[in-house]
Amino acid sequence: MSTPLPRPSYAAVLRVPHARRTFAAALVGRLSYGTVSLALMLSLTRSTGSYAVAGLVMALFGAMGVLLSPYRAALVDRHGPRRALLPMALLYAALLCVLAAVCRPGTPEAVLVVTAALAGACPPPLGPTMRAVWAELLPDRALLQRAYSLDGVAEELLFVSGPLLVGAVVAVAPPTAGVVLSAVLVAGGTLAFVTSATTAAPSPAGPEKDEGAAPGGGATGQARALLQPVVVAAGVGVSVSAVDLLVVAYAGERGLGDGAAAWVLAALSVGSAAGGLVNGAVTWTSSTRARLPFFAAGLGLCLAAAGLAPGLGTLLPAVMCAGLFVAPALTTAYLVADENAAPGFRVRAGTWCNTAVNAGSSAGAAAVGLLVERLPLPVCFAVSGAVAAAAALVPGPVSRRRSRVRRASRPRRPRQGSRAGRAGGRP
Repeated sequence: MSTPLPRPSYAAVLRVPHARRTFAAALVGRLSYGTVSLALMLSLTRSTGSYAVAGLVMALFGAMGVLLSPYRAALVDRHGPRRALLPMALLYAALLCVLAAVCRPGTPEAVLVVTAALAGACPPPLGPTMRAVWAELLPDRALLQRAYSLDGVAEELLFVSGPLLVGAVVAVAPPTAGVVLSAVLVAGGTLAFVTSATTAAPSPAGPEKDEGAAPGGGATGQARALLQPVVVAAGVGVSVSAVDLLVVAYAGERGLGDGAAAWVLAALSVGSAAGGLVNGAVTWTSSTRARLPFFAAGLGLCLAAAGLAPGLGTLLPAVMCAGLFVAPALTTAYLVADENAAPGFRVRAGTWCNTAVNAGSSAGAAAVGLLVERLPLPVCFAVSGAVAAAAALVPGPVSRRRSRVRRASRPRRPRQGSRAGRAGGRP
């Protein structure tokens, strides 16, 4: 699907036919991922009375989502969004409702574990699919850069507003109402998304084997092409998740209180949103492959510098500066993955980056918890930054372009020329 090419801007992205409806529907469905974690945690702790059990169930719920996400994305690539996403969403919503129903005192732990594992295996990959829709809907790379940035900033806001929405719900209803709300959001948002005209854009992979070759040839070439964006996404996930605990430890060490930690983490989010918007609005002359290590290295250096902050007044701007590189790094990783994805592999390529971020976040939280008890905080900040900086050293793939102009009477042919870079990015 192609559209006339308006002048690149965020407003131009939303003026593309059907873009606003499709994007809004995807955001409604993705809001479920911002509400479900807190709602489910509160429901589990209230019903079991045990943080250990609640943590185990939540860990399994998240692990199933991360481990099986490439397979769910493969279903979307193979069968198309309309045939794959809605069954996933309805099954996921139904299992969330079952999980809400069994979150009551006296329920055996095994029932909670099994139900959570089944639910965690089913969430539809709305974020990667929406990015694949953007990529097909917008053939102009500069306009697509803005679309990805807008998508990434909106996703950041979902994960800020989701817990606030749950807080409002639990003020007047039991926490299980928040789990049911998550089910309603994902089912309703996905239904609206798949009924939009634009969801036909990322075509099923079908039997066209000749177009499945990645840069470098075959599955091995595709893996090489995705190595750089996936490693950078994982490195950013490790570094950002480490900041959460490091900031709490910093505030505790200086007797600043939990409120100070909240302000610093808010500064990180503000910096990320601002960086994403600015990065998307810039007309870059360098390629995405060249910019990606720059963003990762910038994040690493800023985090290392933040560890040297003598007080809250300097830590806030240092962490905000680090945030300026977070959204650009992630969204540029998605762009590099998209540019080097073979036809029929686009949703999976984006999902591998998502999976890397989530896996990196889990690993970072676990690792920094051990480091904080053994090393000085400045060293811990430096180590967390070094992970992102080290990811910047991974060599990038050689981008190969295929023309988006397709003629009905002719078979699709390889595209020539280089793709202009764009930045933007998160579920």
